[in-house]
Amino acid sequence: MAQQPIVTPAPSTSNLADLSERLARWQERLRSPTELQLPTDYPRPSPPRAVEAVETFELSAASSVALLQLALHLNEDDASPFTVLLAAFAILLHRYTAEEDIVVSSSSESANPLVLRLSVKPTDTFLDVLRMAHRVSREAAADEVSFAALMSQLAGEPEAAAAPALFRVRFFNQTDADAATLRQTMTQTTDFTVQVRQRSTMSLRQLHPAIELQIAFNQVLFTTKRIAHMVAQLQVVLATAAETLALAGSEPGPQHRVGTMTIAAELDRHVAPDPTADLHWAEFPGSITSIFAQNAQRHPDKRFVVESVLRPSGDKEVVVAREFSYGQIFRAACALSRALQQGGIAREDVVVVYAHRGADLVVAILGVLMAGATYSVVDPAYPPARQTVYLQVAQPRGLVVLRRAGELPQEVRDFVAAELAVVYTVPALELLDSGALGGVEPVDCAASDIVEVGPDSIGTLSFTSGSTGVPKGVRGRHYSLTHFYPWMAHEFGLGDGDRFTMLSGIAHDPIQRDVFTPAFFGAELHIPTSEDIGVPGQLAQWMGAHAVTVTHLTPAMGQLLAANATAPIPTLRSAFFVGDLLTKRDCQRLQRLAANCRIVNMYGTTETQRAVSFCALPPHATNPAFLDAAKDIIPAGRGMCDVQLLVVNRHGGGGLCAVGEVGEIYVRSGGLAEGYLQLPDATAAKFVANWFAPAPHGAAGTFFHGPRDRMYRTGDLGRYRPDGDVECSGRIDDQVKIRGFRIELGEINNMLAQHPRLRANVTLVRRDKNEEQTLVAYIVPSESEQRRTDDTARRELVADVRAYLRQKLPSYAVPAVFVPLKRLPLTPNGKVDRAALPFPDTPLFGAAVQPTGAGAEPARMTPTERALAHIWADLLALPAAPELDASFFDLGGHSILATRMVFRVRTAFAVDAPLGLVFRCPTLRAMAAAVDAMQAELQLDAAGAAAPAAAPETDYAADLDALLPLVPQLGAAYTAIPPALVERDAAPTFFLTGATGFLGAFVLDALLRRHPSSSVVCLTRAPSPAAAMARIRQAAEANLVWRADWADRVRAVVGDLAQPRLGLGDADWAQCAERVDAIVHNGALVHWVYPYEKLRAPNVLSTLEVLKLAQAHHTKPVTFVSSTAALDTPHYVELGTALRGVRESDDLEGSRRGLGAGYGQSKWVSEKLLMRARLAGFPVTIVRPGYVLGHSATGVTNTDDFIWRLAKGCIELGESPVMNNTVNLCPVDYVARVIVEAISQPRALDHLVYHIFNHEHFRFQSLFDALRRFGYTVRDTEYMQWRSRLMEYTLSNNDSALYPLLHYVLDDLPTSTKSAELDDAHTRALLEGTGVACAPMQDLMGLYLAYLVKAGFIPQPPADAECELPKLDIEVHGLVSRSSHI
Repeated sequence: MAQQPIVTPAPSTSNLADLSERLARWQERLRSPTELQLPTDYPRPSPPRAVEAVETFELSAASSVALLQLALHLNEDDASPFTVLLAAFAILLHRYTAEEDIVVSSSSESANPLVLRLSVKPTDTFLDVLRMAHRVSREAAADEVSFAALMSQLAGEPEAAAAPALFRVRFFNQTDADAATLRQTMTQTTDFTVQVRQRSTMSLRQLHPAIELQIAFNQVLFTTKRIAHMVAQLQVVLATAAETLALAGSEPGPQHRVGTMTIAAELDRHVAPDPTADLHWAEFPGSITSIFAQNAQRHPDKRFVVESVLRPSGDKEVVVAREFSYGQIFRAACALSRALQQGGIAREDVVVVYAHRGADLVVAILGVLMAGATYSVVDPAYPPARQTVYLQVAQPRGLVVLRRAGELPQEVRDFVAAELAVVYTVPALELLDSGALGGVEPVDCAASDIVEVGPDSIGTLSFTSGSTGVPKGVRGRHYSLTHFYPWMAHEFGLGDGDRFTMLSGIAHDPIQRDVFTPAFFGAELHIPTSEDIGVPGQLAQWMGAHAVTVTHLTPAMGQLLAANATAPIPTLRSAFFVGDLLTKRDCQRLQRLAANCRIVNMYGTTETQRAVSFCALPPHATNPAFLDAAKDIIPAGRGMCDVQLLVVNRHGGGGLCAVGEVGEIYVRSGGLAEGYLQLPDATAAKFVANWFAPAPHGAAGTFFHGPRDRMYRTGDLGRYRPDGDVECSGRIDDQVKIRGFRIELGEINNMLAQHPRLRANVTLVRRDKNEEQTLVAYIVPSESEQRRTDDTARRELVADVRAYLRQKLPSYAVPAVFVPLKRLPLTPNGKVDRAALPFPDTPLFGAAVQPTGAGAEPARMTPTERALAHIWADLLALPAAPELDASFFDLGGHSILATRMVFRVRTAFAVDAPLGLVFRCPTLRAMAAAVDAMQAELQLDAAGAAAPAAAPETDYAADLDALLPLVPQLGAAYTAIPPALVERDAAPTFFLTGATGFLGAFVLDALLRRHPSSSVVCLTRAPSPAAAMARIRQAAEANLVWRADWADRVRAVVGDLAQPRLGLGDADWAQCAERVDAIVHNGALVHWVYPYEKLRAPNVLSTLEVLKLAQAHHTKPVTFVSSTAALDTPHYVELGTALRGVRESDDLEGSRRGLGAGYGQSKWVSEKLLMRARLAGFPVTIVRPGYVLGHSATGVTNTDDFIWRLAKGCIELGESPVMNNTVNLCPVDYVARVIVEAISQPRALDHLVYHIFNHEHFRFQSLFDALRRFGYTVRDTEYMQWRSRLMEYTLSNNDSALYPLLHYVLDDLPTSTKSAELDDAHTRALLEGTGVACAPMQDLMGLYLAYLVKAGFIPQPPADAECELPKLDIEVHGLVSRSSHI
């Protein structure tokens, strides 16, 4: 077989249509695309951030052969293996996202990128997709236009500043895509790029091509493991596709259809559970009733239940704790059991408990179970009509009414009498304070009071929604009531010393875990009052007062616990969540109150009887950074003991899904419920035999039917993660969960359809402004209703519909928002177009929120202020608490302590405080307000309670507008000396700022060398001229540039950039104004955390003062040393990619918004002021360098620079992040020469801006590779893992090199280090004929490292390194500081 090269389809040259026509076709072709939401390992940040990593994989020989076979089968002249790979890749994207509309960027032979819109359907075969991909590629090539023109057309802008979020994935043939093409199509929304390349081989023994996939992916989103799974799955798709060639025209089976073919690779099978494994079907530790009886007999006097109740005391109510021992609860349960048996209740008869939260409910549940019966609970809060529905389904034989639940409503009593065969009723059961049980006869416990049951005995009847409006009864077995507790004791450390809570809804099946868990372990159960639960903030106080150690919560209850809460719960060790999707915000709320609490997210349904999976999150106190890397929705995790979560193909294939693929979650467990009460068809449809394995063998026993390998179809959609955890992604039907309650939308719609005043309706789940799920009902009034003129706003109609539903549905199933419409929007096929339904107005959401009371009047210091004052006093070693308006820096704080302060705030308040917090809010009062504002984002809103206002973002652009009128004007009285005199004058005098900084020392050196007869006046901050000169000399000597003759040519003047007239005295100002020929404004306060306000005077106002000096006496040329930090916005990153370099002529308007760092903001304002001055006639030039590294000959470098702190931090940690971001690094001597040429050459004034850019495209990964090459033990680590480990390390080691710059690493490293591509045409033209060139960084790394070792900044590497550091014959005069602030 001849070997085919990998080529992309050739563009058509016959299509000579006008460009505008082609663009119009492209616009139509790409109209309203679907944006792919690919599964990620980490949360998708906003705004987007990227840390690129690259992995290379070689396809197997079988995959390479399959590629050739499939390409030949297509039987087209330009068919290629590349198209085959594109088709296989599109199938994977379909399986990951369930989307049929897939847009990718791809390459063409002309090296001009294309955008392909692919259509993939579950019923397609691979060959269908292959033909489609080939056709779409040909059509795209035939209409080829430049990528920039296409993006501009789609964005509706005259110039392609940035590609829209059109595609997240790029699939390129490497031979058709050079580095420029890749940069051109790279956007902030690009998730990963696949490059296909063929590795040449000369071996005649190998007939197949050696094909490699190079995948560049964003580590902020993906792990390397996920990429490896994707490549393995791609090869499975190719193998399956090759099998279809053998069908020879016969009908393909499900295994060959896109939706049902297996894509799981061997790598996936190592991650997913083995569906044939033995799950120990017969292991049963005993019934909950027998274990409870054993605990009661073992320690009858031990406290079991502590119930908080309100009792009258004079004219008010007080909280009283009722305490009951194991012996008391046991005797009371025995009494109820005997009464039920004597009343005619037989084994597995249903007994309904009309319930109230309290110790009485514990007795009722245990008493019913001890009688061998099945207990079910009805909540008195349900409408009477709904109560009768539950009773109709349950068909109870017994009825137990708790006295504190009140009497049955008359409607319910009538229904019981007329429709039910109740043989025994306890009308008013009550557990008295003495422990005696009122409502039944007291007894002495006997063995007969505990009826023997087994694992398959039916003990519970719970309810779940039904699509017809009638709930289904779920028959729960005794097996699950105890099976998991021994494992939980081992896994989570639960035991008899714990204190549990009863917080679940009393008719909600999780109430079982609240009661049975402490009963099994012999622990305590604490029960709050309804006020403790209902009043915001009170539940946390109650839990703290009762020293609760373990709690079971729904996310909604967790939100209620955290709402307005300030009381900490230090004793809380474990919180188990179940019942709904758990969000990261929920976890942050709880851990803010309970720093020692491990959160365990669990997954389960009424049909699985128990939460059957777990995902554990460590306490905030031990791992404060854990949640930073967590996604917004916490995964369901993996199966508990003897449970498997099986994600199964949802199109009917029956196979296990691969990692990342969406499927239906099946729960395989021996603890599933028996089924639905009297609904055999529904039971058969949802409880299915395991088709992966033969039926297990084993004998039946007493109340045990024998081993049954069953699975429950949950209807939930989910996917496997690379670590084996399962994450939920939605529902396969319209069933939803809100606040822990599972709701059938169809049930609500059925009820609404029966309302006489409505014509049509549909109910959806929408998210309100707080991202909380809310039921929204869209209703269309009847024709007669729409003709009414007395209720045009439909308020009376909505009130009537709401009242109607309250009689038919539980309160949680009544929609919170009603939206009246004239008609429902329909799709072309006549179905309701849900996507076209209008989003409800925010006031409608607000109307559904019940107001809560205002908080207590604060004392002189709020709780936040007091907590912060304690931290300040400890950190700053203060003798007493600081005043509210005291400044952190006035009390001795500095940048290192500010960073430590932020970490203390993060730990104490469980908020993601930015590392610039202390600089933006330096007073105690302001910082407390900022912390309160951050916490308010985690709080549930309380109507009427205004959250503290967050500190406003700096409007640096507005400050520019205020400063522009202050730009000096050149009057006619001033003589403009042509700048050419600087070049020709035999002895020019320069005015230099920032000479004591790292770059400034080399600028001074370059000036004096470039102009041998020149002199330089250096503005220096010092107490005297002598001290100022000493500072200049010290800096020059440290940088190895000082020469003896400088003493006569360099003059120091005392000044301060932050002061008017640069802090110069009258005599010095006048002398400089008269004698200076040119000005190099290099000085600035360089700080990456300080806010704009703190940098404004030294960096911005000093620029205005420099212009005044340039204007005084005679006009002087000015060269301003700026920074590429003024371009650090997504706009310029994308513009640089689209234009292959930001132009030096750009007006900087792309940074008017979006600069995050105060330093970059100050440089932007300064540059804009200078642009205005240039228009006014000032001879101004601006030089923009990036990162400035060491001297290319001596190696002297700035040890306080981020690059070297990053390198040192990685050496200390022993790990480096995988980062392929390019970084603009230039040697300091090159930067200094460019600055000096800009002030020296007459032609420099031909342009305003000069970029300093290294076209080497040096990458961070190259830096880390250099560390390893020279012998340092630095292991590559995925970025997100490295970030987490670095945080742990720096928190325990305050001397880490990276500690002062953690704002870079932890807050914004991906964005901060992703610099724009720059065009430097002006600079290159300026340097023509000078011999000045930028040395490659790769060649200088060893020199720089050698200097850092010589200076003692980093340790000496091992002697057995791959490369030896060069020997330096220099004397180090001290570490070089980065600061240029004079």
